[in-house]
Amino acid sequence: MVNSTLVATLYVNPVVGNDSNAGTRLNPYKTLTRALRETTTHNTIIQLVSGTYSTASGEVFPLVIPAGAMVVGHKATKGKGIVISGSGEYQSPSFGSQNVTLLLLGDAQLMGVMIENAAAKGTGVWIESSTPTLANNTLMNCGREGVFVSGSAKPVILDNVFVQNAASGLVIARTSEGEVRRNVFQKNALAIAISDFAAPLVANNTLSQNRLAIALSRKARPVLRNNIIEKNTQGGLLINGNAIPDLGTPQESAGNIFRHNQRFDLQNLTSTKVISAGNDLNMKQVKGLVECIAPKKDTHSLSMVNPNNVYVSSFIDLIGHWAEPFIQALVNMNLTRGFADGSYKPDKPMTRAQYAFLVANAFNPSPKHPDPDFIDIPKNFWAYDAIKIAARGGFVSGLSDRTFGHAQNVLRLQVIVSLANGLALNTAHPDILRGYIDYHAIPDSARTAVATATQQRIVVNYPEPRLLQPSREATRGEVAAMVYQALVIIGRTPAIPSPYVVSPLTNKNLG
Repeated sequence: MVNSTLVATLYVNPVVGNDSNAGTRLNPYKTLTRALRETTTHNTIIQLVSGTYSTASGEVFPLVIPAGAMVVGHKATKGKGIVISGSGEYQSPSFGSQNVTLLLLGDAQLMGVMIENAAAKGTGVWIESSTPTLANNTLMNCGREGVFVSGSAKPVILDNVFVQNAASGLVIARTSEGEVRRNVFQKNALAIAISDFAAPLVANNTLSQNRLAIALSRKARPVLRNNIIEKNTQGGLLINGNAIPDLGTPQESAGNIFRHNQRFDLQNLTSTKVISAGNDLNMKQVKGLVECIAPKKDTHSLSMVNPNNVYVSSFIDLIGHWAEPFIQALVNMNLTRGFADGSYKPDKPMTRAQYAFLVANAFNPSPKHPDPDFIDIPKNFWAYDAIKIAARGGFVSGLSDRTFGHAQNVLRLQVIVSLANGLALNTAHPDILRGYIDYHAIPDSARTAVATATQQRIVVNYPEPRLLQPSREATRGEVAAMVYQALVIIGRTPAIPSPYVVSPLTNKNLG
């Protein structure tokens, strides 16, 4: 069935546009202010191009995005180069006069822009008793906070970057709820503040290098799941007033990871005991009334994978990438990480040292071989211990000259053979390899291992499942996908449907 709802698209270009134009692709408006005045229908998309949207370019703040409107910049880069910068007065029903850049009404959507409000006590985005979506944006350098949620709002806040905001990255107050998922909070004074009776779901976020990660006050009741809270200079989670966070239950692991926070990981200043179930906590870093319990059923590893097979990435360069679900699942299991710039670089080759580090963490294999004596790996090398663990466990081996070649890129064939041998799987007959278009390129010495990995559905080939390309350097995305498949085989995590996982039945039929 085809949706017949008419969707209007308006175009804005602050460099070459003119507000007397028609707002088309070839004749864009100059200001977002002008485009917003034309959003008379419930379904309007406003497409922004690179440039700065400010008072100097003709914008009038605060900019109000009405219900049904979608303002879109460039989602894949979190709005890089598409800057909305300015401040105007907004009278909040719950907090009075505020300095605000954007106000989101109803089910408005804002995606793929950078937002700044340098005014004293300036707020980037204000959400008041509405249900908008804020996704794939960068909120930075605001005089107070990046986003303020108030009233009875229920926003969806996904995959944004909150960085260097003077007071807070995100504030959620009054009776607000909603979802805060897969965002990155970095170098804010306070990453997330939750107050009053607010009860949002805060899940799969990364909060690092802030002064304080999360502060709860009054009667806040947030649900915290699978967040990484690390390297914050004051502490991780601070609980004040009568706040009671949901940090897991006897039936459900919360899966939050607290590590390397300076003064505390978790501090409860209230007189009510807080229950922590299934969180990674250093008890020396826990202060106040906190009881850590073990859930009746360990659901942590299963909860890492979206049960509806819908995956949205934490990284700016994974959106729509074929390996996104595999990488995101490994990130959620704390087995792999991206780079400091917020990217993962899924198409970049992986070095042999990086591969050894990944498999050592993922499988923690028992020793099967003596300690390796690689002459090119000094003891102070960052992956020294991981390479030893992976080598003793049978996942990696050295080169013929007693070197490991840590800086060399790992080949696809090496990854496949490594996983088959390291897991000591039951061997399969090489006839299954005839399903590959290029099966003649598989060395004789590796055919049994490749057949075994194929039979066990470890092999992942993109974009053509029948093309193995054994001698090509493996990308970070390919390695992540095959390591994840190996974890599926040993029962550590559920399978992720993908057309690029090679099916042994399909390979046999094609052979």
